Amino acid sequence: MSEAAHGRPSRPRSPMAPPRSFLWTRRIVLTLLTGFVLLPVYVMISSSLKPLEDVSGKFEWIPSALTLRPYADIWETIPLADYFVNSIVVAGAATVFSVVVAIFAAYAVSRYSFRGKRVFTVTVLSTQMFPGILFLLPLFLIYVNIGNATGIALFGSREGLILTYLTFSLPFSIWMLTGYFDSIPRELDEAAKVDGCGPIRALFRVIVPAARPGIVAVAVYAFMTAWGEVLFASVMTNDTTRTLAVGLQGYSTQNDVYWNQVMAASLVVSVPVVVGFLLLQRYLVAGLTAGAVK
Repeated sequence: MSEAAHGRPSRPRSPMAPPRSFLWTRRIVLTLLTGFVLLPVYVMISSSLKPLEDVSGKFEWIPSALTLRPYADIWETIPLADYFVNSIVVAGAATVFSVVVAIFAAYAVSRYSFRGKRVFTVTVLSTQMFPGILFLLPLFLIYVNIGNATGIALFGSREGLILTYLTFSLPFSIWMLTGYFDSIPRELDEAAKVDGCGPIRALFRVIVPAARPGIVAVAVYAFMTAWGEVLFASVMTNDTTRTLAVGLQGYSTQNDVYWNQVMAASLVVSVPVVVGFLLLQRYLVAGLTAGAVK
């Protein structure tokens, strides 16, 4: 029964509450957006569970038969395990180096004044204005010339690809961590100095723990940049150092494309990124919004 039937007046609607039409419109829009986002995921999952003959022709929304065979075949059609190891090594190393270098560089920019500081920060930030394809040919020539002059094989190696990805992730990582370090009160540094900590010790005992969300955000960005990059990986690698993003092209032959295996491999490749994002989501959101309000 209503409150009026019990002799109690109905609770007045708050003047700040949005109208019901707005609430229903928001629900409808969010529902449509959710369906739009989940539709490719459904296509990927359903296609990965179909036999090859069911995905070669017209797409059927409701599969007539389901099989897990594509998930077993993806490891035999191409050396997917080798590509997986290459991607883990390259993305992991690029992430570690990017985070370590960015921490020291951002700490120096945030806490110290030195000659050329403004030029350095502007240069770091300006590198994000250029498309990555502009650096493809210069890096290729640099790696080839270094290999010819010194015998150090950077072209076609994991090490060369790691250095390539550092050129992408380091500028953004330094810029982002500098803003995060700027939001940390300098009184913490002074308190650490009173306790007898030097600059390096204060950095790792005070600043780094306080900047954990920003560091995690930088690590996630560096890892995802290296994990899904295709252009440089297709040029800077060979058959033994090929990464997953490039190796997935091996499911396409001159006669046919193994679409069910492509979808199954795509899901397997996405697992590390999705799991890592879910585990680090709260740190990532905090790191990306750091410094927005001081």
